[in-house]
Amino acid sequence: MALIAKMFGGGKGGKGPSTQEAIQKLRDTEEMLTKKQEFLEKKIEHELALAKKHGTKNKRAAIQALKRKKRYEKQLEQIDGTLSTIEFQRDSLENANTNTEVLKNMGYAAKAMKAAHDMDIDKVDDLMADISDSENWPRRFLMPFLNLCRMERTLMRMSY
Repeated sequence: MALIAKMFGGGKGGKGPSTQEAIQKLRDTEEMLTKKQEFLEKKIEHELALAKKHGTKNKRAAIQALKRKKRYEKQLEQIDGTLSTIEFQRDSLENANTNTEVLKNMGYAAKAMKAAHDMDIDKVDDLMADISDSENWPRRFLMPFLNLCRMERTLMRMSY
């Protein structure tokens, strides 16, 4: 069964194009359609000029030029619609790409936050004890000195 699927194109494994590749292809297509649009606009101008040139002198040639102009205008409308669709798809892909990058960065930041706060209760108690010891260090160092100064002052008062 898998062989049959592969023969008829159903067994295509692998990933599709990346968003960057798809965006680039859409831009290339937009550029190609824009060039075709400009070409058709020139053709329309040419056919209109041709119809005006023939005017009443050669009605058949003027009518044929107007028919070609109308056909070119229809093609131009189709290209406009296609360009709008391609623009919408490109914008959607760019937004999806941006959203993906934002979510990746947010996930990365969340992992960093988790690593920064990865402490259990024992670690927190030890840390608080260390902080408390470091805050008490000046008191423990200065208290004997202050007591000595107080005793000295008391002795000096008593000697007067």
